[in-house]
Amino acid sequence: MPLRLYDNGGRKFEIAGVGLLGCCPVFRLKNKTECVVEVNYWSVQYNKGLQSMLKEWQSENEGIIYSYFDTYSAMSSLIQSPASYGFTEVKGACCGLGELNARAPCLPVSNLCPNRQDHVFWDQFHPTEAASRIFVDKIFDGSSTYTSPINMRQLVAA
Repeated sequence: MPLRLYDNGGRKFEIAGVGLLGCCPVFRLKNKTECVVEVNYWSVQYNKGLQSMLKEWQSENEGIIYSYFDTYSAMSSLIQSPASYGFTEVKGACCGLGELNARAPCLPVSNLCPNRQDHVFWDQFHPTEAASRIFVDKIFDGSSTYTSPINMRQLVAA
């Protein structure tokens, strides 16, 4: 897909890595409510490969500028310091069924949490709107902790 975009004139790209997949509610079910280390290991390996590929792609294609968002680090920050971001629930989903609201996907008959602003996860895998807004702020104006080699504001201005 990026090559097709490049061939059609695309030169600026925002690329996001994968987050702590092993900390999603559906995986926590398999590990007594804790993150699954092996799944997170593979998330890290994927992100390393993606970043390497992006650098190579940029060096081989004239004019490409990109911003990489480290979703893994951003999600880790939310999970490790939830109160800093206004969250009280980092393990369970806001919408779903069963333990951690993660035994079944979000359906019309699902349990809904009373305040989704408290939750990092909306369903078995996806962040809530509140978590997503934090990610968007980090993507657009984030420091090199979360974006590299530049953030989206710098990408748009380039």
